[in-house]
Amino acid sequence: MPELSQETERTRALLPFGPAEVTGPSMVPTLQHGDRLLVQYGARVRPGDVVVLRHPFQQDLLVVKRAVELREGGWWVLGDNPYAGGDSTDYGAVPEELVLGKVWFRYRPLRNGQRSPLALVRWALSAARPVFSDRSASKRLRAR
Repeated sequence: MPELSQETERTRALLPFGPAEVTGPSMVPTLQHGDRLLVQYGARVRPGDVVVLRHPFQQDLLVVKRAVELREGGWWVLGDNPYAGGDSTDYGAVPEELVLGKVWFRYRPLRNGQRSPLALVRWALSAARPVFSDRSASKRLRAR
């Protein structure tokens, strides 16, 4: 499951927007290991949004998932990679107070070895993108 750097926690206390770094495969293909995120802390969350939250059983661990549905016990969150796990199918609904913010933007840093002109052009065209809400995220929920 994607963890976020500890720098994220310090930044959140000072500004409504802050950086985060993804580790892990649970949000592939939307987010890749090593992606940098721009997170708006305290933002209103709607179904389909990609969110940063505290893990319900290990609250010093911050994770990023897609908010699928608001239920009685909190947000039902899922990773975009159905094979990775580590989401509400494992730990149930996440209380609303553990959902910290909404992801607005992702930046994919240049990898070592990306030096050819074609590789640099491809990177430049895809490195920075907004993270859109997927209103059809509930399709995966219905399929379970």
